[in-house]
Amino acid sequence: MEEHIFEGREELKRVEHIIYVSLKYTRTTEVVNNALMRLISFYDFIVEGYLIDAKEKELIEKIPKSPALRAKNLMKLHSDDPKFQQYLSFYFFMRELSKRDDFKRINEYRRHVGKVFKCPDTTVVINIDNLEAMEWYAHQFFQYSLRLLGLKKEEEY
Repeated sequence: MEEHIFEGREELKRVEHIIYVSLKYTRTTEVVNNALMRLISFYDFIVEGYLIDAKEKELIEKIPKSPALRAKNLMKLHSDDPKFQQYLSFYFFMRELSKRDDFKRINEYRRHVGKVFKCPDTTVVINIDNLEAMEWYAHQFFQYSLRLLGLKKEEEY
């Protein structure tokens, strides 16, 4: 379990590099998309770590192969924790955006490069500033997960 959490932290470091280094020099929507995919990968590792922990504690019998099913099972296991539900809802939101191909590219090769998605109720923009906020939120989830799983603090990794 701990190795999956550690791998998740490594993915988070890659996201940081993409946002703070790669996007500085290569301002394309492909780099924005890569950051989004790395964030999703981070959540996948953390979710798998939770499920391995749950299996060791005999709370579940087996771990599904599909990342979406894993997260849904985890939502059921932590149905009484609203903060945890928010983190996983954000994960599902990112997965939904990553699958869509009906986006508009804005400010390609400029500071505010981004992708714009039209949703039924709103418009979603993923740009450098929003990626920084998403990365911060992922860090919050990581810290929350460390506390919930009873692991060491991030500084000790």
